[in-house]
Amino acid sequence: MTVLVETVDLGRTYGTGAAAVVAVREVCCTISSGDRIVLVGPSGSGKTTFLHLLAGLDEPTVGNISWPGIGNRQALRPGPVAIVFQAPSLLPPLDVVENVMLPLQLAGESDRGARVIALDALAALDLGDLASKLPEELSGGQAQRVAVARALAGRPQLILADEPTGQLDQVTGTRVVDLLLEAAAQSGAALVMNTHDTDIAARFATAWTMADGRLLTVATNALATSGRNAT
Repeated sequence: MTVLVETVDLGRTYGTGAAAVVAVREVCCTISSGDRIVLVGPSGSGKTTFLHLLAGLDEPTVGNISWPGIGNRQALRPGPVAIVFQAPSLLPPLDVVENVMLPLQLAGESDRGARVIALDALAALDLGDLASKLPEELSGGQAQRVAVARALAGRPQLILADEPTGQLDQVTGTRVVDLLLEAAAQSGAALVMNTHDTDIAARFATAWTMADGRLLTVATNALATSGRNAT
């Protein structure tokens, strides 16, 4: 397996002095291709900040993070690292296929090539009939599935999902998780998801528990056969 992310004493503090808030502290971990990791813990425990650090969307204030199997921070997106947020985050002026095309175009794909890949990604998720619709014309579940298609179209090595089912009903949420797990299995990508849903968490091989910014425990779920060490 390829090591995709490695952190050593990783930390992130917002603000200074008496107003400082330590969101992530002293996290050491390794994420490799094929990993299926669920992040659990109470709200405010640092899960979202940790995902943003893994994605390179935020920078640590202490410690180190590297992406050995991907490259430097500038190489992460668009392409190798994809993130699915709690809200769909589609761009309102663009129709569905244009939203999916955009990261591909930013990565250097031609307009024609990006459209072909985007349409294939939408078709794979049974979203082909929505290609010409604007985000405002979609239901919440449809918009989130389009966001998943956009994330997966670039065939990422690392998929990060921050409460992707938090605003969805149970049936739609289950479908979104199905799509993410299936895509990761087909491509061999690592998948790290933050969730409060215990049913969703039970579907992942490895559970990482966070509290007060620390990665406290790393354990295998009941359905898992092996785990990964972290401190």
